[in-house]
Amino acid sequence: MDHTLLIDLISIPLFTGVIGYITNWTGVLMLFRPIAFHGVRVPGLRLLFPYLPRRVRILPLIRFDGRLGWQGIVPSRADKMASISVDKGLAKLGSITDFYRELEPDKIAEHLAAVAQAEIRDVVEQIMQQENPQLWHDLPPIIKEAVFARVRAQLPGIIRTITDEIGENVDQLIDAKLMVIRYFVQNPELLNELFLIMGRKELRFMQNFGFYFGLPMGFVLVGVLQLVHQWWVLPLGGIVIGWVVNWIGVTMIFEPTFPRWWVPWKQGLMLKRQGEVTEKYSEMVANRVITLQNIGNELLTGPRSDRTLQMLEESLRPAVDKAVGPARAAVRVAIGPREYDHIRSSVATEATAFAPIAFNDAEFSQRQSVKIYRFISEQMREMGPDDFVEMLRSAIRQDEWLLFFHGGALGLFAGLLHLGIFGL
Repeated sequence: MDHTLLIDLISIPLFTGVIGYITNWTGVLMLFRPIAFHGVRVPGLRLLFPYLPRRVRILPLIRFDGRLGWQGIVPSRADKMASISVDKGLAKLGSITDFYRELEPDKIAEHLAAVAQAEIRDVVEQIMQQENPQLWHDLPPIIKEAVFARVRAQLPGIIRTITDEIGENVDQLIDAKLMVIRYFVQNPELLNELFLIMGRKELRFMQNFGFYFGLPMGFVLVGVLQLVHQWWVLPLGGIVIGWVVNWIGVTMIFEPTFPRWWVPWKQGLMLKRQGEVTEKYSEMVANRVITLQNIGNELLTGPRSDRTLQMLEESLRPAVDKAVGPARAAVRVAIGPREYDHIRSSVATEATAFAPIAFNDAEFSQRQSVKIYRFISEQMREMGPDDFVEMLRSAIRQDEWLLFFHGGALGLFAGLLHLGIFGL
């Protein structure tokens, strides 16, 4: 055998196999790391940035401040991926009303009432001290205790009314899509965790597949080189192999959606694990995303929290009247109608102080998360393979080309490196 041909038969498949592995290994890293952008400033890039095509500006490769570097595709697209995940995933599983209903408003009301019983005395005391300290100071202790007792007695019914009102109007009080987007933007590492939990086996396969595919393709490339003895065959072949190895790897994970007898792997690898992925996805969303704590924070501090406060005022205002009881008219005259109405409004504001305590109760929140987990897993099991794969793939589909381009670039480098070491 010709000495040059022997070297090619050994070195080229080895190069293509190793580069195939490195391509897919680094491609997986590119998806998730680093979480934050790392790079160096390039002179003039900040001025040039606004004039670049939008498709270039949104790459996780450059920043508007003139830095060139890299950020993982998933964390760099946290807002977009969270948005797509809601549209293609959570929205198909149920509305925010469905999730709230699964949290059992009656149980939430009981828990809030139990917490409020311990807090409401301080709330009433603080309000009266702020709004009319003299009147409160002059009241006999027995009257004050009567006020506390009346408020405590009304709490369970009032809170039950509030939780029912939230359930009937939760779509107006919470923008579920914005809630999920904001949560993942603030915690991009959780978006990474979500993808890794669901696709860890497929991502490991994709890394190894780079070698399994690249090695035999190296022998094909040797054959092409014997037919077309030109220097550009190796760099061009490297580009093709690097691009194709990533494309086939991603395709094998998600396609075909339905089993096909003529496809060697029959069906998308992740679809074969629909049951296992469903369990992991449901557990992650129930324990980290659609939680009682997150819903409570959204109600009390989210962009629509003013509506929640207004609803609380309207629900709690009668509680002040009932607490004052028959003396309501006399109290209104004593302190003035405006001051009296101000006290009633302050009750709602101050009452929100004990709500976070209830929503942040880890043990209670965990018990409620089990119900969300069951609801999500049941809904996902009823999904057809097409909806299931769309939910999982849609978040990265628009950026897959970056992985393919990355594979082609490494293939080009491998071809040029082989030429530099062994020559033509």
